[in-house]
Amino acid sequence: MTCNPIVWFEIYVQDMARAKRFYEAVFGFSLTRLESPIPGMELWSFPMQKDAPGATGALVKMEGKDSGGGGTLIYFSCADCSAEAARAAASGGRIFREKFPIGQYGFIALVYDTEGNMIGLHSME
Repeated sequence: MTCNPIVWFEIYVQDMARAKRFYEAVFGFSLTRLESPIPGMELWSFPMQKDAPGATGALVKMEGKDSGGGGTLIYFSCADCSAEAARAAASGGRIFREKFPIGQYGFIALVYDTEGNMIGLHSME
């Protein structure tokens, strides 16, 4: 394999305005509305840089797909994951597990967004 195996992710939400405010506040970037390939589906993408490492994705609101409680955990890269965890709590989410070490691989924190989705925060510091 010559590329990263993950190329896209979707975080399903019930209240798009609330979820969008949460992610923009926690990470300090703006989400961009995407044209939906499916009628009734709303998508707001995370920042993308063509030919840069890593994957991107979108917040998605779609009838019939609930948020929260899934078996997949997405990790966001951070300078210091404790800062994003604190912003998550201040933005209507909640911290599941404060920053903790994972050996030579750095640190992670686990938080819930406003829609009940758990996300991971990763940093080397």
